[in-house]
Amino acid sequence: MTLYATMDSPLGELLLVGEESATATGGTALASLSVPGQKGGVAVEDVPEAWRRDPGAFREIGRQVRAYFGGELTRFDVEYAVGVGPGAGTDFQRRVWEALETIPYGTTTSYGKLAERIGVSRAAVRALGTAIGRNPLLVVRPCHRVIGADGSLTGYAGGLERKRQLLELELEGAGARP
Repeated sequence: MTLYATMDSPLGELLLVGEESATATGGTALASLSVPGQKGGVAVEDVPEAWRRDPGAFREIGRQVRAYFGGELTRFDVEYAVGVGPGAGTDFQRRVWEALETIPYGTTTSYGKLAERIGVSRAAVRALGTAIGRNPLLVVRPCHRVIGADGSLTGYAGGLERKRQLLELELEGAGARP
C-alpha cells in the first residue's frame, strides 16, 4: 500500500511517499520526497486517490528530516522502497543515486568527478546529470551536493535557491563540528 504525508520544512511543505515495510524502522520505506514545484516531483494536489494519507507512518522519517534541518543529523538512516513508484529507476539511475550517497555531508563534488567515481565517461556526464535530476528523494539522497566544475550551482529539480539553502545549511553544520 502506498502511503503519504506532508510536513513543513525550511524548503516548504514536503510530500513524503512510501510503502509499508516490515523491515523499515517505523514500518515505512521511503519512495519519494518532493518539494513544492519540484521538476518531476509529485505535487500534493496530484496525489492519487488510491494512496492513503498516514502521517504516523512517517514518524521516524520525519524525525530524521527535522533533525537534518536542525543541524543535528548528517546522514539519513532510511529504508528506500526499491522497485516501486518513482523510486524504481533504471540500473544506471540507481548506480548514480548510490554514488550520491557517498558524497560526505558539508562537501560538494562536480558532475565530472562523480562520473569518474562511478566509471562513466566524460561523454556520459549529461546522462549522469539527467539521472541526478530524476532522484526521487530530494534532501535525503544528497543530489544537492553536486555542482558545476567551476563551482557554480547548476541543475536542481527543487530549484537553485533550495539547493543553495541546503548547501548553506550543511556548511554551517559542518563548520560547527569538531
